[in-house]
Amino acid sequence: MVFERIQKLICEQFVVDPETVTMDTAFVDDLGADSLDVVELTMALEEEFSLPEVSDEELKKIVTVGDLVEYVSRYVQD
Repeated sequence: MVFERIQKLICEQFVVDPETVTMDTAFVDDLGADSLDVVELTMALEEEFSLPEVSDEELKKIVTVGDLVEYVSRYVQD
């Protein structure tokens, strides 16, 4: 469930097909994300999942969609 919700947000923000977004998809290498894209996605995730503000330290650790799913899953119960 968490993956599907994150996948939907990524597809909307990056205008990509859901089939192209997997747990191994890298934000920079595969989606061409820049720092502004990451900030916008983070804000959308904070709102969607009622997350606490994501620290810069945590953001640096999130490289792939799988990393993001793991992070969000710490705060959200499916």
